[in-house]
Amino acid sequence: MPTTAPAFSDATASDSALRRFLFGLPGVDAVGLEARAASLGTRSIKTTAKAYAIDLAISMIDLTTLEGADTPGKVRALAAKAVHPDPTDRTTPRTAAVCVYPDMAATAAAALAGSGVKVASVATAFPAGRAALDIKLADVRDAVAAGADEIDMVIDRGAFLSGRFMKVYEEILAVKAECGTARLKVIFETGELSTYDNIRRASWLGMLAGADFIKTSTGKVATNATPANTLLMLEAVRDFRAQTGVQIGVKPAGGIRTTKDAVKFLVLVNETAGEDWLDNHWFRFGASSLLNDLLMQRQKLSTGRYSGPDYVTVD
Repeated sequence: MPTTAPAFSDATASDSALRRFLFGLPGVDAVGLEARAASLGTRSIKTTAKAYAIDLAISMIDLTTLEGADTPGKVRALAAKAVHPDPTDRTTPRTAAVCVYPDMAATAAAALAGSGVKVASVATAFPAGRAALDIKLADVRDAVAAGADEIDMVIDRGAFLSGRFMKVYEEILAVKAECGTARLKVIFETGELSTYDNIRRASWLGMLAGADFIKTSTGKVATNATPANTLLMLEAVRDFRAQTGVQIGVKPAGGIRTTKDAVKFLVLVNETAGEDWLDNHWFRFGASSLLNDLLMQRQKLSTGRYSGPDYVTVD
């Protein structure tokens, strides 16, 4: 389902130019989008390919704890699991990152030092994003100073939905500047954007502002990542690279719990954006509960039987 976007060399020159660009993007055929996502979700893969897909999915997980009751001990335990997801099988890949609140970034960084697992931190008054810009930027600075390699920011959905696109654009630019060398994931909270057209507009807005990743959701609302909204975002990054040469990552988050779900999303990536995105530098799962099912299925493939209930830790 290819899209053709208008030229955008001057798209961010003014609020009116940005509005014209975003509303000039092709409208989304919702029926066609959902039908294609459903069709790709029916693809089956054989045992060897499934083993590859399981390991790839494990390597793409941002293992996450974002609760008010988080403690340093819980973060250290999660970091240990990220480095060795299955302590009984050291061939199991490491996860991509551990994602925490800014005040836990230093603890995560110390626990993950030298492991190759990234420290990701949510910021900008996650998950609602309801704070003044200076507070949001201080949130980012604190996380980066504490050792975060990646920042997951939330956009101001109220500004976006009321048509103040330049405000959202400038806020992403400001956050990107504070990130320094840390990669920036921009969270749209697709469940609050109401329409596929809005998701397409948010995707292009985030990419124009310098996002390194575009991300569906916080995982804190009723509707999070779906095959259809992820497919739409994959189309956006594909088309953006075709026009600019710049590759942007995608992170579906929330609601992806089973190996079967993960495989469906990997098929979406391969068939829509292509093999270049089948790497954790360009695709992530924000789905901590997914890891346990992947580990169970991985053991099933290697031993022919499912493990007992105490095989994986409960996070």
